[in-house]
Amino acid sequence: MKKKMFVASLAMTAGLLLLTGCKGQSETAQAAAPEKITIVQMPDENNPDAGTKHEGFRKDMEKAIGLPVEEMEGADYSVGIEALKAGKLDVLLVSPMSYYQAKKIAGAEPLVTTTSMGAEPYRTVFITREDNSSINELKDLKDKNFAFVDPASSSGYMYPKATLVKDLALDTGKLETPGYFFKTVAYSGKHDASILGVVKGDYDAAAVAGQTIPMLANAGLIKKNDLKIIGETEVIPNALFVVRKDLDENIKKKLKDFYLSYDNADYFKSFYGAGEVRFTEAHDSDYAVVKEMVDTLGIEEE
Repeated sequence: MKKKMFVASLAMTAGLLLLTGCKGQSETAQAAAPEKITIVQMPDENNPDAGTKHEGFRKDMEKAIGLPVEEMEGADYSVGIEALKAGKLDVLLVSPMSYYQAKKIAGAEPLVTTTSMGAEPYRTVFITREDNSSINELKDLKDKNFAFVDPASSSGYMYPKATLVKDLALDTGKLETPGYFFKTVAYSGKHDASILGVVKGDYDAAAVAGQTIPMLANAGLIKKNDLKIIGETEVIPNALFVVRKDLDENIKKKLKDFYLSYDNADYFKSFYGAGEVRFTEAHDSDYAVVKEMVDTLGIEEE
């Protein structure tokens, strides 16, 4: 998901300092009604185009909630979650995996997600170059250079890792050890970086959100026949916006009401690739599958 009206890249090591400056309030003042709302979107699960979007959505939100809105892009899930915990931001876009972490670490509450984008369900696909005749199914990934996106990403890491472990009977703890199954394992940081890395030959194969491939193709960055899909995961819940638990309840309601009533088809077409997409209420129960997968993979709570 992408909603970017004001852009400020948050480096992992400097993110909390930047967010502190944005809020202009002390850590002990978290429960007070905010003077403005700060929204941070993190590495995207659906839309790699993060650069050139309009200000209309932000202005519409400001009018609806009666407060200034500052919206930025983050660089790391963990920075955003820690900032949410510290009360330095109000709303955070997270992947399903990061929702589980945000809930456990920061007590975050689900706000909204989106309806499905297009006809294809949201899932991870395993890709390689179309002309790579040595890789045609998941077992062929043995001894290859492979790229995940980010260890905190659902579609870029957790789901594909679980699929590999289950389908190929691999050891969860050893999977990323060079020489165990893969020759090397890299973390590209973003889905589009993994895709472009495969196309350029930097990686033999990668696991990416399937919906990013047609987006990059439509943007002219790749050709659809540059790649072939050799496997896929089960359907993944959409990314969602979470809100800090101690935000003023009236502001929470105004935010949710705004998201759920937003009906600008041009906006959704620009940001989600389909004018029929809309925001819908997110429920904790929708993400129960994430906890099951966390348990399966033996991922410990942070």
